[in-house]
Amino acid sequence: MEGSRYLQLLECLRHGQCNYDDYELLLTRVVGQLSVGSLCDSPWNKAPILVFRNEVRTQLNNKAAIHNAAQLGHVPMVCVAQDTCNGKPIEDPILIKKLLKLSDSKTEHLPGLLPFVPGMPVILTQNIAIELGLINGINRIFRQLVYQAYSVSTDVLSEIFPKNTQYIHRPLYALIEIAKSKIESNLEELQPKLVPIPVIEQTFRVNISDILPKDKEPKSN
Repeated sequence: MEGSRYLQLLECLRHGQCNYDDYELLLTRVVGQLSVGSLCDSPWNKAPILVFRNEVRTQLNNKAAIHNAAQLGHVPMVCVAQDTCNGKPIEDPILIKKLLKLSDSKTEHLPGLLPFVPGMPVILTQNIAIELGLINGINRIFRQLVYQAYSVSTDVLSEIFPKNTQYIHRPLYALIEIAKSKIESNLEELQPKLVPIPVIEQTFRVNISDILPKDKEPKSN
């Protein structure tokens, strides 16, 4: 009976039709760890998850951020990418939302919407200051997002996040806790081990005709 149940699960998985019962069954199985009762238990609930597509990774990260914010009693906070074209801000609301939904595999690895929760682990993806140990790939802890006060909105930019989400449109920098920082003295007005990580810019190309409906494409004279 158990074999047929797994066969049914695999068939649903192949067609992308798994349900909550399938999820509960998968939680009881971890290869090489027979004592694991559920992946919801510690330490497995904090174990890294390996996926084969960027889109899946993004979905998992978003769900984890939403869940952790709720657990801590925080209002969800999402940093919004500021897309420009030829140095000028994009004003078309339809195009803005379409660009924000693009996979980061098409935007030089910068997501359109990036959720933050104090205490969440983060990874630096660029060499910021090699001599200080701020290098690509190091694991650290996010503590605070510093932004321009007037740039916060609650306008719904994505159905993925709760309706009370705060969208930050003008972030300045993130404060990251680095336990083994090579910075010898505390930065002015910051607690020990906190390091500001500035906003970065990246240029990418996208075909507008691929993301806008035909009747919404910009007209040329």
